[in-house]
Amino acid sequence: MLHEKIKRVRRSKNVKQAVIANVLGITVQAYSMKEGGKRPITTVELELIAAVLEVPVSIFFWGENKRKV
Repeated sequence: MLHEKIKRVRRSKNVKQAVIANVLGITVQAYSMKEGGKRPITTVELELIAAVLEVPVSIFFWGENKRKV
């Protein structure tokens, strides 16, 4: 799921939740709920998270579709 991939990438980059929460302009608790899948993540927030983590947004969707097209 999206929130799990965000968490995995954030941890791999050694970025604290507080850093991303600050960029999003929300509390750490609110960000934690987003990363825990309890609150939705908007497209704008996803773009900001990707920018902070210095990765393309597409990284959060890699492997989502396992069927060959």
